[in-house]
Amino acid sequence: MRRGRRLAFDVGDARIGVASCDPDGVLATPVETVPGRDVPAAHRRLGQLVEEYEPIEVIVGLPRSLSGGEGPAAGKIRGLAQELARGIAPIPVRLVDERMTTVTASQGLRASGVKSKKGRSVIDQAAAVVILQNALESERASGVAPGEGVQVVI
Repeated sequence: MRRGRRLAFDVGDARIGVASCDPDGVLATPVETVPGRDVPAAHRRLGQLVEEYEPIEVIVGLPRSLSGGEGPAAGKIRGLAQELARGIAPIPVRLVDERMTTVTASQGLRASGVKSKKGRSVIDQAAAVVILQNALESERASGVAPGEGVQVVI
């Protein structure tokens, strides 16, 4: 397991959930929800978070269908990840499968007593936590960085 803090982004149309982990990669915790409709402002804020947290890498959730295929949403995320990778280089960006993370996050919050209407922005953070925790567990089990690296294209 590589040592170092990581950031994870759960990107949606309206909001971007952000999570971080400790330097040992043991526990993922929520950071904040970034408004996503103003794309330039969202990208600036994500860049600020990367500067603040100094991660060894950034994990971005890649939406896939239940069968594993990719649709228009995945293409949009790939484009965002490419833009992010250019903006924060040399910090690597990795795409990881995010299937069922929002459902898992919603169920966990409901079980904790958080109402869905009140918890929409919290759900995005919780989904980012689930994405990051899954990535950490994958790396711990396999010894290999999770998901796929985003190549910086100039």
